Amino acid sequence: MEGAAFLWLIRHAPVDGVAGTIHADDAPADLRDHAQLAALRQSLPRDATSHASPARRTVETARALGLEPKLVAEFGEQDFGAWTGWRHDQLAADGGETYAQFWSDPARGRPPGGESFEEQVARVRRGLARIGRGPATLVVHSGTIRAALCIALDLTPQAALRFVIDPLSLTRIDRLASGWRVVSVNQRMA
Repeated sequence: MEGAAFLWLIRHAPVDGVAGTIHADDAPADLRDHAQLAALRQSLPRDATSHASPARRTVETARALGLEPKLVAEFGEQDFGAWTGWRHDQLAADGGETYAQFWSDPARGRPPGGESFEEQVARVRRGLARIGRGPATLVVHSGTIRAALCIALDLTPQAALRFVIDPLSLTRIDRLASGWRVVSVNQRMA
C-alpha cells in the first residue's frame, strides 16, 4: 500500500439500452437523473484525483459529475466474453448447460471467452494498488465496487457478490496504513 487513500467509488449511471442486457463497453449512460448527479457532485472531494473504467458509460458519468478521469483498464466490469450483448433471459432460454453452470458458482464461473469474478477481483486489486495517497474518485461498475469491497473486507468473492450496488450510488472505502476501512456502501445522495 502506497499510503492512505480515501476512495469515493461511484457506480455509473444506468445504461441507456435494453434492461437485462450484458452491455458492451460502448453502451451509453442515461444521464437524466439530474438531481442524483448534482447531489453526487456536491459530495465529492474537490482536490481528488479522478479515475474511471474505460467504458463509455463510466466516462460519460464521470464527465457529467465534472470529472476528467484517468482511464484505468483494471477497473473495467467483469468480461462476459461471448455473452456480451445478450439479454439474461435469452441466455437462460438458449444458453444451455454452460449458462446454468455459471450461476451455480458465479464467483468462479467463467463465461465463454470471458473472466470469472475471482479474476476480476485480482485485476481490481492491481488497479487499487496503483492509486496514490490522498482522496480519489473512481467512476466504475457494480462488479468493480463489489471487488473493491471483497478486498477491503477480506471476503470470499462469493460473499462479495451479495452486495447491491445501484446506479449512481456512492461507496466509500479508505486504504489506511493498518488496513482497510469501509465508510459506506451503496449510498444514494438525492
